[in-house]
Formats: sequence, structure tokens, C-alpha cells
Amino acid sequence: MQKRNPVDILRENQLKNTRQRVRVLEEIAADKAAISQPDLEKKLGKEIDRVTLYRILNTYEDKGILHRIIDFNGTANYAICSSACTAHHHHDEHLHFNCTHCHKIYCLETKVPAINIPDGFTANTISLIAYGICDKCGKADKRN
Repeated sequence: MQKRNPVDILRENQLKNTRQRVRVLEEIAADKAAISQPDLEKKLGKEIDRVTLYRILNTYEDKGILHRIIDFNGTANYAICSSACTAHHHHDEHLHFNCTHCHKIYCLETKVPAINIPDGFTANTISLIAYGICDKCGKADKRN
């Protein structure tokens, strides 16, 4: 997925360009893996308090800027959405990979297959998570 400029993302979503909003997007985009709110708090230190970070993450999710992935510990992790996502519909129906060794979550380009939802049911979001060993941990295991 192509990296997008945080300032452009804010402008496209009619959000005020603040230092805190830009910093959150920069930190989330800095790694290929999704990041949890506690890890973001550690990385940002005293720059952004917990309540402000929570509000920024919620705003970004509501606007279709971020999508949330729940890991196997029940912790919410965040990754930047594709540019096709909007406030009313996320188009990030792709496979997520949760490494059971390093606990990182990766967004993989593999699309979720079409799923037939029974009549009377409406799916708002579809999530598919694979659990296993990521490429970095797999390589480290082979060296040992």
C-alpha cells in the first residue's frame, strides 16, 4: 500500500492540521505493522496525553483514515486505511496476520473472499485474521 502524506490525509478529510494529529499519523505509518494505543502512548511520550490520543484515534476511525484490528489479546491495533475508505464505508477487507511470536499485526494485500450473508443479516465490516509466525520471526528462528 502506498504511503500517504499525513497533511494531505487531514486536508482530504476536512480535519484541522494540528501537530498532534500529524504525529499520530506519522507514528502509525512508520511501521509496516499495525500499532496499539498503549504502544502509541509509549512512542509519543509526553507529546500527547491519553485522552487526546483516544479522541484522535476515534476521529480517524470515524473518518475512514484508520481501521481497527483486535489482536488475540483483545487489544485494539490501528493501521492506515486505503485511500478508498470513507467515513461511511471502509474498503479494507483484507487479510490481517497476527504473529504469535512478536505479536505484531500486518495488513496483507490478500482480499477477503466473498462471503454469503444470510437474508436478514447485514454485515458492516468483515475481518479475517490469520495467526502464525511472521517472516521476520521465521527468519530469526531459522538462524538459531
